Amino acid sequence: AIQMLGQKYFYGLGLQKDVRRAVELWTEAAELGSILALHNLGYACVPGKGVEKDMTKALQFWTKAAMQGHAESRYNLGCDEFQKENYHRAARHYLISAKMGHKDSIENIKKLFMTGFVTKEQYDDALKGYQDAVEEMKSHDRDEASALMKS
Repeated sequence: AIQMLGQKYFYGLGLQKDVRRAVELWTEAAELGSILALHNLGYACVPGKGVEKDMTKALQFWTKAAMQGHAESRYNLGCDEFQKENYHRAARHYLISAKMGHKDSIENIKKLFMTGFVTKEQYDDALKGYQDAVEEMKSHDRDEASALMKS
């Protein structure tokens, strides 16, 4: 609940936008174990929204969240390694997040496969892991909720 309240302050959803308050709430939520709050704190550190701009801190938050199973944070770590031209390290992050159902990770693994940084076996393994994760997340209730959101 604290993390969600932070989201509302960060984006100004039903409340007056207050990025600093959002960061305070996310910090509290992270201390209470919210993985999403860790991810959001990392997100805030990249451009310096509500906190000092600090890529090192962002990576620390994303590493904590990724170690607890947050796919987007794991993907962000892969993107950072890719930008640093550490393609094999990037691939490892993308492989993990792809197996959690993260679609952009599969796309990046495909690019790394096409350039020779990922083997066909790794690409196939990631694709199968991704498909298994997506299949596992399917449910009738989820489909109904999605249909309601679109109408």
